[in-house]
Amino acid sequence: MGEVGPEQLLKRLAEGEPAAFAALFDRFGPRLFRAAQTLLGNAADAEDAVQEVFVALVRSRSRLWQVESLPAYLFASLRRSAGRIGERQARAPRTSLNVAGEAIASRGESDAPGANERAHWLRMAVRRLPPEQREVIALKIDGELTFQEMAATLGISPHTAASRYRYALEKLREAARRESVE
Repeated sequence: MGEVGPEQLLKRLAEGEPAAFAALFDRFGPRLFRAAQTLLGNAADAEDAVQEVFVALVRSRSRLWQVESLPAYLFASLRRSAGRIGERQARAPRTSLNVAGEAIASRGESDAPGANERAHWLRMAVRRLPPEQREVIALKIDGELTFQEMAATLGISPHTAASRYRYALEKLREAARRESVE
């Protein structure tokens, strides 16, 4: 189908064109997955969240012509999906099997000495951020959204999105400094 603009892609999605859904998944699937994994903390839940986004997209395709920003629409949908999954996680009893599965799913893939430990430390540091800051980190770094797109996704101003991002980075830097001292 080639690289098409967001407006043309939305039109094709609204018409139910299968190639448009494939192009959308190719373009946004990896970014949505990375953001979901940051928000939820594990790959299995992230896959579920992304799947929910695409299923909802297919179901609501007749209303897609109303969408102003495709990235904002997708990441707002992901945010709602991750919220629902997060609520289910909070209500579900934590068994040793769940904990073991999360540990396996969150293992790093680098063979560099200490890379797995650093990656684990960073994931845990991001998980300790306030939810608003964790969201902007996920949307900016994993979702590759601009502050304008993040603002549309979260229903806040671009300045607020940028401030949350800056505060999150400051907290992560401070945590890294404390970690290197200890």
